[in-house]
Amino acid sequence: MQTPSRPRRLLAGSAALTAALLTLTSCGAGTTDSTAAGGGKDAGPTIRIAVGIDPSFAPFFLADAQGLWAKHGVDVRLVQFGKGGEGVDALGAGQVQLAGNSDTTTIGVLQQTPSLRSLLVYEQSGRYLKVVLGPKTESAAQIKKMAVVPGLSELAATRFLESKGIDPETVDLVTADPPEIPALTQKGDVDAYVLWEPWPTKGVALGERILETTGDFGLSYSHWLLTTDTWLKDNSATAVKVAQALQEAAEKTESAPDAAAEATKKATKIPTAQTVNAIKEIDFAVRDFTAEDLKAYDDTASFYLGTGKVKAKPDVPTAVLRGWSTEHLKGS
Repeated sequence: MQTPSRPRRLLAGSAALTAALLTLTSCGAGTTDSTAAGGGKDAGPTIRIAVGIDPSFAPFFLADAQGLWAKHGVDVRLVQFGKGGEGVDALGAGQVQLAGNSDTTTIGVLQQTPSLRSLLVYEQSGRYLKVVLGPKTESAAQIKKMAVVPGLSELAATRFLESKGIDPETVDLVTADPPEIPALTQKGDVDAYVLWEPWPTKGVALGERILETTGDFGLSYSHWLLTTDTWLKDNSATAVKVAQALQEAAEKTESAPDAAAEATKKATKIPTAQTVNAIKEIDFAVRDFTAEDLKAYDDTASFYLGTGKVKAKPDVPTAVLRGWSTEHLKGS
């Protein structure tokens, strides 16, 4: 079932915050640069990698904290963004050289940024995103307004409603920024949302209730390591070094979650217990793309086309470099 195009409301507070974030992006390619030690004088130019501010980016923060970029011979600075889509925008604009982002959100911007290339998957989960109901919302049938973030959150909200037999056209999807959404739900401005941590946990602290995870209605996501075709053509060896460091960091995130949680807390101020719980819900591992992945990505591309958000179906086969990690990384 595809959802036809319809207007989405943007809350006033969200618009102001987004404007501020976009100003930061245009001036400095993001909100925050990491200050971890790089690869040293022999590591070449500094590589800027766009990341988010939640525990799903724990491998990047752990690589920073434990000097894994330097170990693999590359000088990296992480650039944090409040939303993954902003990091991808910065990548397309050449303000960063690589980015971590969800498959769903990236597919939604492929048409306007056809130069994007996905090198590998470094995590996947059907448990990390959760459906949260407001204090006065007792069931899905009572949802009239649902907060969404464009991309993965919006797709998840649509699929959740469909799984409950609710026509998404009957629910007002309200666009907002993740930090605002728990408070908006607690106040009753919206009835529910689907988001990644730490926002569901923050919602519970406000009296909201987690109803289920996206895996309960058959939806999972993966995170991609992204770059552009132009940069990759001239910097293939550097991309391999970054991927090698990320591969080691993903393995260490699984084997040493406490260390990953400490690194994430240092970078984002998220309590370590939240990150440890998130790591239990996410499968961190660098791997190549599978035929099953490509089918799911094609379904996502069809979703965007069906909503009218894009004029043509996103070209996922060109963007996803199947075989790249198998060729360049051992054990991927």
